[in-house]
Parts: sequence; structure tokens; C-alpha cells
Amino acid sequence: MIVALLYLALAGAYLLVIPIFVMLYLKQRWYVASSIERTIMYFMVFFFLPGLLVLSPFVNLRPRPRQIEV
Repeated sequence: MIVALLYLALAGAYLLVIPIFVMLYLKQRWYVASSIERTIMYFMVFFFLPGLLVLSPFVNLRPRPRQIEV
């Protein structure tokens, strides 16, 4: 029973918890990241891709519209 709960906890962390933090981090740092940081971002997206695919229908990462001043 303990092993099943451990697998469930690890699967939940891999598919839901960590990808949420990855998405928040990507949203905050995407336009200002350095090249090394961007490499780490690409690795996190590759490593947590199944969880990001599970969450992707619920996330909108489009940039905010520009404010045009006249």
C-alpha cells in the first residue's frame, strides 16, 4: 500500500505540481532570460512535457497587448 501511495504521489508531482511551477517560471522569465537560463528552460520543458501537455488546455501564455500612446 505504501508503494502504491508513493507512486501516486510521484506521478502527481510529475504530471501536475512541478509543471505548474515550470509554467509560472516560464511566463515570468521568458522575455528576459539569458542564454544559459534559456537552455535550462528548454530542458525543463523537455523533461516535464507530459505534465505540460496535461495542463496546456487551461493556460494562456499570449503576451499582453501593447499600450499605444498618442
